[in-house]
Amino acid sequence: MGKRQRLLELRTLADNDLDEVMDIEPVAFGNHHWSRQSFINELDNRLGKYYAAVDASTGQLVGYSGFWLIGDEAHITTLAVHPDCRRKRIGEVLLINNILAARQAGAKWLTLEVRVSNEKAQNLYFKFGFKNLGIRRHYYQDNSEDALVLWTENILRPEFMDLLNERISSVRQQIKVDWLAPEELPEGLELSTMFHSGEEGRA
Repeated sequence: MGKRQRLLELRTLADNDLDEVMDIEPVAFGNHHWSRQSFINELDNRLGKYYAAVDASTGQLVGYSGFWLIGDEAHITTLAVHPDCRRKRIGEVLLINNILAARQAGAKWLTLEVRVSNEKAQNLYFKFGFKNLGIRRHYYQDNSEDALVLWTENILRPEFMDLLNERISSVRQQIKVDWLAPEELPEGLELSTMFHSGEEGRA
């Protein structure tokens, strides 16, 4: 018999999740983590879209993520997994959900910053076709560490959609989850803009 699939529920992150979020946040990000007030502000931010991953069998919040939608660019602002639930592909689920939700909201590209020392996170993003645009020097205030600036090609390109579908199929072998946005490209969506405009996301 194969391994039993983990059941995950995805939903919008809410104020009543913040106790659990603040248990995860310092472990995930150290001294550079967001405060509770930062999350409260982000949940009220009209540009922000934030999501929770919940273990369907226990009700435990096991991860969260979100992005800012700025024009047709989605800037991933956070993605964290409970320390007891890492290496179980929950981060990959959250990233897929971000991509699908961003696409549904009208995004064509995704960007983010990641610590130069955080190779595990980088490897996750590279699996999804993110590329290194360059370095933001001394980006992290806690230790003045540099950040890599990562960026996707146009997420409406057939090549990206093929890669995304491969990752979804792979994840579904271990995790049962319903996405908050459709896997299929919305009907009538134009693929007219195929190249990056050269405009950079938020710092």
